[in-house]
Amino acid sequence: MARGHLALHRWICLSLMLFVHAAHCFYLPGVAPQDFQNGNDLKVKVNKLTSTKTQLPYSYYSLPYCLPEKIVDSAENLGEVLRGDRIENSPYVFQMREPQVCNIVCRQTLNAKTAKEFKEKIDDEYRVNMILDNLPLVVPLRRPDQENSIVYQHGFRVGLRGQYVGSKEEKHFIHNHLAFTVKFHKDPVTELSRIVGFEVKPFSVKHEYDGQWNEKSTHLKTCDPQAKRTVINSESPQEVEDKKEIIFTYDVEFQESDVKWASRWDTYLLMADDQIHWFSIVNSLMIVLFLSGMVAMIMLRTLYRDISKYNQLETQEEAQEETGWKLVHGDVFRPPSNSDLLCIYVGTGVQFFGMILVTMIFAVLGFLSPSNRGGLMTAMLVLWVFMGIFAGYSSSRLYKMFKGTEWKKITLKTAVTFPATVFTVFFILNAIIWGQKSSGAVPFGTMFALVFLWFGISVPLIFVGSYVGFRKPAVEDPVKTNKIPRQIPEQAWYMNPAFSILIGGILPFGAVFIELFFILTSIWLQQFYYIFGFLFIVFVILIVTCAEITIVLCYFQLCSEDYLWWWRSYLTSGSSALYLFLYAAFYFFTKLEITKPVSGILYFGYMLIVSYAFFVLTGTIGFYACFWFTRLIYSSVKID
Repeated sequence: MARGHLALHRWICLSLMLFVHAAHCFYLPGVAPQDFQNGNDLKVKVNKLTSTKTQLPYSYYSLPYCLPEKIVDSAENLGEVLRGDRIENSPYVFQMREPQVCNIVCRQTLNAKTAKEFKEKIDDEYRVNMILDNLPLVVPLRRPDQENSIVYQHGFRVGLRGQYVGSKEEKHFIHNHLAFTVKFHKDPVTELSRIVGFEVKPFSVKHEYDGQWNEKSTHLKTCDPQAKRTVINSESPQEVEDKKEIIFTYDVEFQESDVKWASRWDTYLLMADDQIHWFSIVNSLMIVLFLSGMVAMIMLRTLYRDISKYNQLETQEEAQEETGWKLVHGDVFRPPSNSDLLCIYVGTGVQFFGMILVTMIFAVLGFLSPSNRGGLMTAMLVLWVFMGIFAGYSSSRLYKMFKGTEWKKITLKTAVTFPATVFTVFFILNAIIWGQKSSGAVPFGTMFALVFLWFGISVPLIFVGSYVGFRKPAVEDPVKTNKIPRQIPEQAWYMNPAFSILIGGILPFGAVFIELFFILTSIWLQQFYYIFGFLFIVFVILIVTCAEITIVLCYFQLCSEDYLWWWRSYLTSGSSALYLFLYAAFYFFTKLEITKPVSGILYFGYMLIVSYAFFVLTGTIGFYACFWFTRLIYSSVKID
């Protein structure tokens, strides 16, 4: 990894290890290295076919590639299934440190249907993903702008479109020859080896042979047994057409490497430029410092002065000349309209906050390494379910403070409202994916497992938390609420609720939008995201920004004698989700090459779910900050 990122990552690891003993900073405990002796079988597994143009993954064997004797699915966790991973065995089997040249895998004769399938995948720029010893296959490419600099692309292209020399007609050519390079680190004492790299260079080769075809004895003219690699003739690539014969072959070369097993993922996780992430942190910190200055000014100067004068029992007219926030003390804790819905969203936001915080800590410690495929998504789902106890507790405590009595009703709504909305959108999107016959469609069994997690574990835990929360004494307001609501004076244009809410969402979004670019890139351009050290700092900055902007705008609102702060405090920081969705739309049109309507629907559908979740999270942070602020200031003054 880049030095800046490594330093940051290790610094956070060391800080957190003061509280968590025996933590491992890089790899999930239990994922042990595998040692190979010379001649041991190395079995390559195949994963899904992926394309950044369609965002629809397909099983490797959805195309007429060479089949093993029996296709065996590898064990998958819930996260892998939801990601669309379909990991299966393959006919590619190597022997450790035994190079091979031009090994024949099989021969296929295309028909009109299979030729069309290959052509469609080539047009959509699909890539083939393979795995060896839990390492994904990469294609090394030299950067034209930098000498001795290599970047790695995940998986190799199914094929290419191009022209024969002297021909104007474009043809489809398949990559039927794979030149594998397996990098290994040798133990000098035991002579055992560990795999630290898995690379490939794909070629399109029109193989030729003499006489009748026999898989065991046929000699290919395109192969030279004396050479270390197959001789590639670029002028005779393998065309994809009806009745064309394709021979799939491969070479294997073994290279000793100084890279140790513990560092073998560094190449995959290498950041192009970590200066951008530092810029993101500095940019966000400037926003936080600006807001902190405003909050400090309010708390230390304005509020201190206000409270001192109020406590000197000045007349109400004199106090009103200074500020108007005390004048609404009899209405500021009046329950808002739609208070039940506010309780539901606050409870759901607490559930989200707990899930993200714990996930982030585990990720920073290295428990959610990319070597544990699907681990991040599985952890988030499990944590979401178990954080339901805090959701129930939070919603019922707020509900009781609003003088609510039907705690079971509010608990059921908390357990169902957000998940039902997300599940409905997810189910519709999954139906669309299923209609495209993509491996990204979640199977019925997995869908049932999700429903079981929801109703079998999450809902009961929410009821437990709600029961505990409702049994506790209600939170008492620091001031009494008048029976008759005070009339709110006409507000200045800049204190208009819609304007104030929209302004409030800009700064929290501004604190995270640079990092958001990398997150979207990792999701939609199928790259690894493992800069959790930066992400954790940005998350802390987001919390502080949401809290501070909400407190500042809440204070201005109370000073203008508008006491309807409950929902506005939630919506002020929650409106940052609107900017997130608009940025996602901007990213779609400027960075992605998606042209199919189905893929566009999937993108905006999933980003709608992400934005909705971001709204719930940031809204809850802003609400609790404002809740603490109002209770603090009104408990600090003497009310006649």
